[in-house]
Amino acid sequence: MNSSSVKRVVVLGAAGSIGRQTIDVIRRSAERAHKLELVAFTVHTDGHTLQSLKREFPLAKAGWTGSARDAPEGAEWTGPSALEDLLSSTDADIAVNGIAGAAGLSASVLALRYGKDLALANKESIVMGYRLLKRLADARSRNIIPVDSEHAGLFQLIRHIGASIITDLTITASGGPFRTLPLDELPHVTADDACRHPVWKMGRKISIDSATMANKGLELIEASRLFGMPQQNIHVLIHPQSYVHAMVRTLDGAHFAHISKPDMRLPIHEALFWPQQETSPFGIADLAGKALEFFEPEEERYPMLWIARDAIDMGEAACIAYNAANEIAVDSFDTGLLGFIRIAELVSRVLERDWNLPIRSFEDIFDTDMKARAITADFMGHLA
Repeated sequence: MNSSSVKRVVVLGAAGSIGRQTIDVIRRSAERAHKLELVAFTVHTDGHTLQSLKREFPLAKAGWTGSARDAPEGAEWTGPSALEDLLSSTDADIAVNGIAGAAGLSASVLALRYGKDLALANKESIVMGYRLLKRLADARSRNIIPVDSEHAGLFQLIRHIGASIITDLTITASGGPFRTLPLDELPHVTADDACRHPVWKMGRKISIDSATMANKGLELIEASRLFGMPQQNIHVLIHPQSYVHAMVRTLDGAHFAHISKPDMRLPIHEALFWPQQETSPFGIADLAGKALEFFEPEEERYPMLWIARDAIDMGEAACIAYNAANEIAVDSFDTGLLGFIRIAELVSRVLERDWNLPIRSFEDIFDTDMKARAITADFMGHLA
C-alpha cells in the first residue's frame, strides 16, 4: 500500500467474469481503512459496461480494445493500441488481467513492462510464457500474484508453511457438469449442457474447459511453472463441493488444505491487497454439516488432463500448442462444428507433431501459437 492507504488498480477485461468480480472487490473496499481505487479499465466490445463503469467511477479512464469506429462515448483510448496506450499512460500499483485466452499474454507483458504488479487470472499467460514473464517481472522489480482459486490457495499455503518442507501439491476440480454422466452419453452433449456448471458461474469457454477438465490441464502446467514443482508431484482430485481449493503435503506426510467458499472475489481480494492480508467482506466458510468428498479423475472421462501431462513432459512449445489447439477445439464445439469427445482427439492429434522448438522470446511464443492454430485448423476437417 502507498502512504495514503489507497492501492490504485487497473482492470483489464472489466466486462468478463473476473473483471466484474474485481470491480465488486474494489467497490466493497470503500468502506474499509485500506481502500482500492479503480484508476483505469478496458473492455473489448461491451459498450454498456464501459458506460456504466464510467458513471460509477467517473475518475477512471477507459480503454476500448475493439474496433475504434465502434467505440462508445467515454473511451479515452480505442482500437488495437488501446491496451498499450492505457497501460503506458496510467499510474497504477497493480493490474488485474482478466482477459480470456491466449490474447491475455500480451496484456500481461504490457502490464509488467509498464511497471505494474500483475494479479493474474489469465492462466494462458503462465502456460505459454511464465519463464519470460518472470524474467520481465524481475527486471522491473514487479510481482506476479496468481488469482486462479487453486493457485491462489497454493500461493498462500506455501507462503505460510514454507517451500522447503513441501513435497507435493494438489489442486482440486469440481468435475464439471458431466462428472456422473454415463460415458456413452458424452458424444451427444451440447455446448449449452457443458456450460451448466454445478458450482461456478463462468464464461462459456472456461465452463466448457471445466467439462473436459482442460482447465485443470492448464492449471497443472500453471502450477508446475509458478511453483517450480515437477508435474509428477502435482496431483488432481475431484472435489464436487469446491470448498478445498488446494493442498500441500509436507515432509512428514501431512496435508495442509486451503479451504474457503467457492467465491472468486476471495482470491481477487487476496491478490489486490498482497503482501498485506486484510479482513475479507466476502464471508467465512462454514463447514458444519458439510461433507467434503474427493475422487480420482477417470482418464476415459477426462483425457485432456492426461494430454496436458504429456505436454509438460514434451516442453514449453508443446504446452503452447496444447492451449492453442484447445482454444480452437472449444470454439468449434461451442459453434456446433465439433462433437464434445472430439475436443481431446483434436488436441491429441496436434500434439503428435514435432514441438521440439526453442522458446527464446515472446515472438517465439506467438509464432508457435500461430503454428499450432494453423495445424489445428488443418486437422479440423478430418474430425468434425
